[in-house]
Amino acid sequence: MTRATKLLTALPPPQRRHLMTLAHEVSFPEDTRIFEAGGTADRFWVIRSGAVCLDQRVTSVQRVTVASLGAGDLLGWSWLFPPYQWDFGAEAFSPVRAYEFEAQPVLKLCEEDPALGLSLVRIVAEILAHRLETTRGKLMEQYGMHRRGVI
Repeated sequence: MTRATKLLTALPPPQRRHLMTLAHEVSFPEDTRIFEAGGTADRFWVIRSGAVCLDQRVTSVQRVTVASLGAGDLLGWSWLFPPYQWDFGAEAFSPVRAYEFEAQPVLKLCEEDPALGLSLVRIVAEILAHRLETTRGKLMEQYGMHRRGVI
């Protein structure tokens, strides 16, 4: 299994310092909807404290949690890939403090510093690979339980 990667600790210190010049500290009260699937993805966050649930709407009133994120985790990657729309929704499960980054200045910085851009894309890819692997494992576990008559 891949290991969980934390964006800011995975970046080499000079690149991390460069990226952090664009960070803004924000907070979200518990139960705040941070974004909705299909909305415009024009920013991302690195969670400093608290917990965020990523969810998928399955009916007009029901959402299913697909992942839980905590300190050090990247929240939002859709800003990096067209069509720049959120694939999931996100809600603060507890009070959350985070670093917020607007996509356009980060993308401009990546153009100016290709080494930073390559590092950022590779790290986001590692994060996505880990989340995909974790989700696959959960689905396989659930399917196995269903097959055994547990669910």
